[in-house]
Amino acid sequence: MTRTSAPVDAPVTGGWEGLVTTALLGTDRRTPPGTTPGRDAPVALLDAAAVETVRRRAGLRPARAAQRPRPAPEDERPPLPAAAARRLAMLLADRPGASGGGRRGTAPDLMELLPQWLAAANARGFAPPPQVLPALLDAARGRTDLRPAALEFAGPRALWLARLNPEWRFALRAAPGGGAAPPPAADDDRTRQVWQEGLFAERVALLSALRSREPAAARELLATTWATERAEDRLMFLDSLRTGLSPDDEPFLEQALSDRSRNVRATAAELLSALPGSALAARMAVRAAACVAIDHTRSSRTAGTPPTPSIAVEAPHECDAEMERDGVVPKAPAERGERSWWFGQLVEAAPLGTWSRRLGGRTPREIVALPVADDWQSELHAAWCRAAVRQQDAEWSRALLGEPSAPEAGGPGAVSLAERAKLLGTLGAAERAEWVAGFIATHGLSEAFQLLGVCAVPWAPPLGRAVVDALNIARDAGSYPWSFSGVMGLAERCLHPSESGRLDALLAVPDEPEDASPGAGGYWAEAFQRLVTTLRLRAAMIEELGGPESGTPA
Repeated sequence: MTRTSAPVDAPVTGGWEGLVTTALLGTDRRTPPGTTPGRDAPVALLDAAAVETVRRRAGLRPARAAQRPRPAPEDERPPLPAAAARRLAMLLADRPGASGGGRRGTAPDLMELLPQWLAAANARGFAPPPQVLPALLDAARGRTDLRPAALEFAGPRALWLARLNPEWRFALRAAPGGGAAPPPAADDDRTRQVWQEGLFAERVALLSALRSREPAAARELLATTWATERAEDRLMFLDSLRTGLSPDDEPFLEQALSDRSRNVRATAAELLSALPGSALAARMAVRAAACVAIDHTRSSRTAGTPPTPSIAVEAPHECDAEMERDGVVPKAPAERGERSWWFGQLVEAAPLGTWSRRLGGRTPREIVALPVADDWQSELHAAWCRAAVRQQDAEWSRALLGEPSAPEAGGPGAVSLAERAKLLGTLGAAERAEWVAGFIATHGLSEAFQLLGVCAVPWAPPLGRAVVDALNIARDAGSYPWSFSGVMGLAERCLHPSESGRLDALLAVPDEPEDASPGAGGYWAEAFQRLVTTLRLRAAMIEELGGPESGTPA
């Protein structure tokens, strides 16, 4: 074949464009060059197209070769045991089914077990098989809650892959070292260069990493550019000081109270109020104590007995400039009164140690038990709840929670399940599980879902038994089964695998009471069967990884 000297893309007589036009018009209206109309015209058109295709391909110029990527880094961690590697592939291949109350069947939801599997594998320091990394990154891309554990397990090769696939770029932002790795601790010049010239994400990562290992150095680095940073950046940088917060941070935070950004001022005030010995905390204590006092004049219900002490509240009448500088937001939400809004902020920011001194040396439990005059009780106790959470004060949290078996189960200050859950977060894992178990034993599972979510996994034996017993009671009572699907899903992930033996008696379809929901018995049997299957699968997963699950019951 003689090669033409015309450019590759230049049209020639009877070229590709002409053949396309002929095909669109039809050979009856237009025949290919050198061909007569008739039955042979379509064949001639196809032959000409074949020849032109070969000509076009033969004339293509080779593209410049792209630079070959560097080899993936080595992962020095030990490889997964073979059985655990097969299990991981099964978990990643599972497609999430329908969620919510309508899930039926006895098969475990494998994707919901993946976070637990990853946590166990990370605890044992294993490296993943290279062939599962794409599926692992796809799973993490679809679930942000999965990313920290998935990227820790995936290791350095995941970052290598993420640089080659735009869909996995989240790993470069989320993983330590994904973008620009924080400089070594001793490399001051490199640290200053990244801080002065790096992208915002790199600067945040640098400040967070430095804060975790050298809190003072991180604060001093932030101070060098603080005055020139944008307000939204100052807010993000200031938030990093939560890590390792100490009295040494007080002078910097006091300066931030005068910041031109309201959000920055509010964050600085919140951090200072978490330091009970700070000057701001002392100022708030004075203001809050001026609003609260013991009233000994309240009449007793029993004749001849002395007056019953109570708490009297006199909320502030104004929010002055000094209060506003210390983080009190002057404008109340639409549904709140201004005075109660200011009062709540003062009490929330005051050190909890203020109240024993102010209220006659009483303990937190004795203070919470005092009646509060003029319908201020809910406002005062709710502010104490927020203060206990902010200051991580377990004694005050116990007082505000009250006994789990009490009729209101949560104490007068815990006005919502969300507040109870936050207060429980200040307690140790064992005490938290014991309180929630007592709550379930008294009140059942209808309000326990949010409380169960703050308990350590796997659940301690008393909590696990309380959940199983409550589910059994609900089943025998003919309760609407889908109402407990959320708790059942939590049990699948959080019950200790050793509890599976206690569930065998619950696998049969129960007799349905006359007032039971139609089909409830079958649903309960399926749900318990799925629970048992999932627990046994979790036990197998841990065994394949080569070690017992933490929190094994005694």
